[in-house]
Parts: sequence; structure tokens; C-alpha cells
Amino acid sequence: MTSFYDEIEIEDMEFDEEEEIYTYPCPCGDKFEISIDDLRDGEDVARCPSCSLIIRVIYDPDEFADDDGEGFTVENTVTVA
Repeated sequence: MTSFYDEIEIEDMEFDEEEEIYTYPCPCGDKFEISIDDLRDGEDVARCPSCSLIIRVIYDPDEFADDDGEGFTVENTVTVA
């Protein structure tokens, strides 16, 4: 079981458009970070690069779905002998 320092809503985090990452202040003085790509992949853990603390990011995954419509489809193939 993972132990989170805190659970933070994404609206409370700052977004860096240039780096495409969300950040939140860490008690060590650095910042927790999570990228847009991580959020799109369903990741909800932001890590601090300077210490071992992690936070859980509360967000709606549908808001970070790829806009290009690119997803995956499962094709069912049934072979009958």
C-alpha cells in the first residue's frame, strides 16, 4: 500500500504551459510534479524530485483524454474450425 503525503485536487496545483506539468509546493522546498502525459495515461501520483514524498492528484481523467480521437479498439476475431 502506498503512503501519500497528501491528496491534492488538480485545481489547487499550478500549471506550467511551457513544460506541460502541474506542480504543487513540497515541504522540502521543492515542488511535486506530474506531467500532462502522465495524467492522460491515468497516473495520479505526483513526485517531488528532491525528496521521497509523493501526493495523490485528484482529477477527472476524462478532462485529459486525447483530443485527437486516437484511442484503441479491440477487434474480436473468432476462428471456427
